[in-house]
Amino acid sequence: MKCMAKTVRILAACAALVLVCAMPKPVSAGGIGADTIGLFPKEVGEFAYADLKKARTMKWYPALQEQMLPERFRQFEKFLASAGVDPNSQVDELAWGLVPESMAKQQGGGATDIPSSEMIVGIAMGSYNPDSTEAYFKQRKLATSNVRGFTLYAFGSGSGPNDLFFFFIDSSKAAFGHRQLLEKMIEIRSGGQDGLLRNDKMYNLINEANGSGMVWAVLDPAYTRLALGQLAPEVQQFPEAAKLIQNMQSMIITANAGSGIDGKFQAVCGSSGDANTLSQLMQAGLLYKKYQANKDNPELGQLLDQASVSPSGDRVVIRMSVSDDQMTSLIKKNTFAFKL
Repeated sequence: MKCMAKTVRILAACAALVLVCAMPKPVSAGGIGADTIGLFPKEVGEFAYADLKKARTMKWYPALQEQMLPERFRQFEKFLASAGVDPNSQVDELAWGLVPESMAKQQGGGATDIPSSEMIVGIAMGSYNPDSTEAYFKQRKLATSNVRGFTLYAFGSGSGPNDLFFFFIDSSKAAFGHRQLLEKMIEIRSGGQDGLLRNDKMYNLINEANGSGMVWAVLDPAYTRLALGQLAPEVQQFPEAAKLIQNMQSMIITANAGSGIDGKFQAVCGSSGDANTLSQLMQAGLLYKKYQANKDNPELGQLLDQASVSPSGDRVVIRMSVSDDQMTSLIKKNTFAFKL
């Protein structure tokens, strides 16, 4: 299923913010417990979190959510609303993972092996009444199925290849996504399969990012190549960039909100030498992007001028702060509506 443009919209927003404008830790604001993370499949290639309760306090959030939230979650929200659940008051936090179905080669001699299609699985954390949802489905004779004692509710007919489902893990967690991944999540919960905690590389990075922002995300090498190719195409114009991108290990994205947004982007490279070179290429790429933006989007050009790009060991770190007024202006110009 071709769903890249819809399911990674929130990551595009976070990465764009810092690229073109801008045993586990104790759980804090913007973080989730290892028991929740561990329910996700081991093969997740992209894992993300959003503190929706905090995001809703931002004056620009209503306008941004159409550009940043995954389409699959918006479908889930609408479905919950039809079943008598108010997503705006009952869903506080969101975590989701993307699992690639197939990979494609990048064209033009660039880095290879990027996701071309994917499935999604997520957990919406809040306050629910599973009994009332079950009564709603029974009354209207809507499609449901039972898996190891959990009732799966279908968004559509329940038989289509792209149909999505959701089920209540308990009264504080609702899981949604493609049936194959939801069934795997149930197997993981029952101890029948290994979960994300057994993926040492991803989990260590998730543990690092966990609690670091209102929105944060971790990408594996394939999704890192995809993100760099879509969000920083200027960098790939340099001949030496292809090998550097091919050797990328991961990406960590974080965004904190106060009077605006403070974004941080960390690209984990193959070596410190790679990080030094990639930092120089990114600085040149951002300079070129700023020159282009000054013509059509001067607000974006101003933000690019404030960007901080620096190597740190085997990482390239980009930082940017965006005020509320700047966010409002950028949203009006669909800055975050990327077509990945």
